[in-house]
Amino acid sequence: MVKKLVLIDGNSIAYRAFFALPLLNNDKGIHTNAIYGFTNILTKILEEEKPTHLLVAFDAGKTTFRHETFKEYKGGRQKTPPELSEQFPFIRELLDAYGIARYELENYEADDIIGTLAKKAEQDGFDVKVISGDKDLTQLATEKVTVAITRKGITEVDDYTPEMIREKYGLSPNQIIDMKGLMGDSSDNIPGVPGVGEKTAIKLLKQFGTVEKLLESIDEVSGKKLKEKLEQYQEQAVMSKELATINCDAPITVELDKIEYNGFDTQAVQAIYKELGFNSLLEKLGGATEEQEEISDISYEIVEDVTDEMLTNDTAIVVEMLEENYHTGEIIGFGLSNETGNYFVSTEVALQSERFKKWVEDETKAKIVYDGKKAFVALKWRGLTLKGIQFDVLLSSYILNPSLSSDDLATVGKEHALQLVQSDEAVYGKGAKRHVPEIHELAEHVSRKAFVVQQLKERLEKQLKENEQYTLFHELELPLSIILAEMEVTGVRVDQNRLQRMGEDLQKQLSDLEGKIHELAGESFNINSPKQLGVILFEKLELPVIKKTKTGYSTSADVLEKLKDQHEIVELILHYRQLGKLQSTYIEGLLKVIHKGTSKVHTRFNQALTQTGRLSSTDPNLQNIPIRLEEGRKIREAFVPSEEDWVIFAADYSQIELRVLAHISGDENLIEAFREDRDIHTKTAMDVFHVEEEDVTSNMRRQAKAVNFGIVYGISDYGLSQNLGITRKEAGKFIERYFESFQGVKEYMDDIVQEAKQKGYVTTLMQRRRYIPEITSRNFNVRSFAERTAMNTPIQGSAADIIKVAMIHMAKELKEKGLKSRLLLQVHDELIFEAPKDEVHILEELVPNVMEKALELKVPLKVDYSYGPSWYEAK
Repeated sequence: MVKKLVLIDGNSIAYRAFFALPLLNNDKGIHTNAIYGFTNILTKILEEEKPTHLLVAFDAGKTTFRHETFKEYKGGRQKTPPELSEQFPFIRELLDAYGIARYELENYEADDIIGTLAKKAEQDGFDVKVISGDKDLTQLATEKVTVAITRKGITEVDDYTPEMIREKYGLSPNQIIDMKGLMGDSSDNIPGVPGVGEKTAIKLLKQFGTVEKLLESIDEVSGKKLKEKLEQYQEQAVMSKELATINCDAPITVELDKIEYNGFDTQAVQAIYKELGFNSLLEKLGGATEEQEEISDISYEIVEDVTDEMLTNDTAIVVEMLEENYHTGEIIGFGLSNETGNYFVSTEVALQSERFKKWVEDETKAKIVYDGKKAFVALKWRGLTLKGIQFDVLLSSYILNPSLSSDDLATVGKEHALQLVQSDEAVYGKGAKRHVPEIHELAEHVSRKAFVVQQLKERLEKQLKENEQYTLFHELELPLSIILAEMEVTGVRVDQNRLQRMGEDLQKQLSDLEGKIHELAGESFNINSPKQLGVILFEKLELPVIKKTKTGYSTSADVLEKLKDQHEIVELILHYRQLGKLQSTYIEGLLKVIHKGTSKVHTRFNQALTQTGRLSSTDPNLQNIPIRLEEGRKIREAFVPSEEDWVIFAADYSQIELRVLAHISGDENLIEAFREDRDIHTKTAMDVFHVEEEDVTSNMRRQAKAVNFGIVYGISDYGLSQNLGITRKEAGKFIERYFESFQGVKEYMDDIVQEAKQKGYVTTLMQRRRYIPEITSRNFNVRSFAERTAMNTPIQGSAADIIKVAMIHMAKELKEKGLKSRLLLQVHDELIFEAPKDEVHILEELVPNVMEKALELKVPLKVDYSYGPSWYEAK
């Protein structure tokens, strides 16, 4: 059997892994990206190379024998980031767990250890594979030694053999050191000959063979300047070659027979994976955690009758539904889990059991759920009010990691090392193939879900407390979920006749526009066909082509915006598209989701979706009803009270994000403006343009408003220039002047970015976290986006938290005061109620008072309100 030795350049691979992956932390705060990347390439090597012998070489220190020749060798290199330095001990620990030999030698580099062992192994008949990110090692390539150089991060490699080097450079491997001697190497601070690059070096070596022969034959070199450089830097060329040469006779003490690789100790590797939080690698290893090993085979019972033991305190309940829309979907069964066992109860058995129904509505019986809002709504439609929810796994998982976008329990379980349940897709299928499986498969799946929910409670609760996020969960998100559930069940009345009339009116406008567009085009064509529209605009009307796609001319909105001044047809097409979207998405879309039994729309609020903590809504999406176009705003006319002599009452926070910015940044100028109740945009214009209040023009205020809101979103000079239609240079100066006037805001922006780089996340005023691993990306665009995210998340997230607090306080006040008024919707910074006319005077005082006191800031919160017979007229 051929013996195979693999030699790994430990420092090089660790560096590559560190800079290729985002800065990751485990739950102990240890940075793990280099270890994780190193582990992945190690696993790949073991699988693909199947070595009989294996060693990882490390640099022993900063100085080597090369520094005696040239003190500035490797000078100018940036100091190793501390986030990487702290990972090296774990990489060494990992190698020990894998049973892989590692070696370092004082005064020598990892390259020299690798070169010496490669030479010895070749002499002893081994096949040798060297793995590094450093092309210097390609000089070691022979018929028996292949040098693999990582590229594109760490997972892809190029194998350098003598043939490959000849093909790439036209040189032999031992000429690589001559090439380095001539061209130098900036990464190692090897000077070479100034002015000689790779092409010139290769050309010279093809002619003369080596640095020494070249220097002996300088007179034969063509080119006066090149000749002069070679004469002037002869000694430097020889020294550079010496520095680039790997020492293949280093005084190493390791013997080849001592680095035989016999596989790893699974338990030892599992232990370090667990310590580092590498759950996905644990899974690949077939390494379930101890908890998984103990409980991977769970027992369950399909019950025909619900007993008291199934309904003890701290019971997990899963209300299983196949359809996404839980307002209209069927319940296909219930899962229950507690210390007595795991149970599957059919819908029929559960809903006919008085014992079960009584337990559901018993506030004193603590329940653990996965998505309590869904469970509450599904049961409410069946006449039951779910009470006593003590813990919600979906909400707590979302708070711990808002970027985990899946709402499938299997994904959440996997995230927290409890992979005991299949995904819903695996059990039910997807799309048209989605179906309810046979009873035993269904019962096992639902019982397992209940069991996992039960098991996750303690782990997630512990993490919430460690992160100081338990208050956010227990006092904000959990009570809010029930308020949202009640709002969803209440629904909003939609006047179907009025919507249909709007649709007819829009259709008439669309027909009129179509006629005008066809008249201007000189022919009939399909306006909704980009291909036909492109021919009309760019061939027939000969408008300038802005952008092309694979299929022809681009007619996207941004292209048409640039062509608006070129021909009157363009403005009409843009308007046609806007009205077309209103018709299809909002008129027809709303008509489709009106509940036949209630004549209302029952939206679903997404509480565990956005990374900032903001709510969104689905079926219908009420956050996106357009308000820029009057026709769009008019759609709100169809949203009306559900009872006679009632009104819609709307209250919204005024400039809440700017007020939060003033509080977080502590900027005295901003704080003063809000405390004095001044127009913030006028105040900004005064400060930025250095004018008195009476001299602020409407254009100045418009620009100030754009920069005020732009700052909240971390706007760039380019973004502001696009918003205001000014040059990038002007926009840059505007931002500069803004920061001169509001220095506290500038300090906040700088500080929060640094904090995000150190911690890997930012927080809101209520300790909501957003993890931003991209903030250390080497890609400028990715990093810039992450920095803007770091700036705006605490502001947007805190504003979202404030309105959530206001909702909880408002729900409490309405109940305690025995009011009939109901909270219907939350849209952006606005709360919408329906109320009897005789309660309006109470709401006028109560709503602003409660909303303005939701959270105490350094500046006052301000709420505007209005009311009317529809949502449109309440604005």
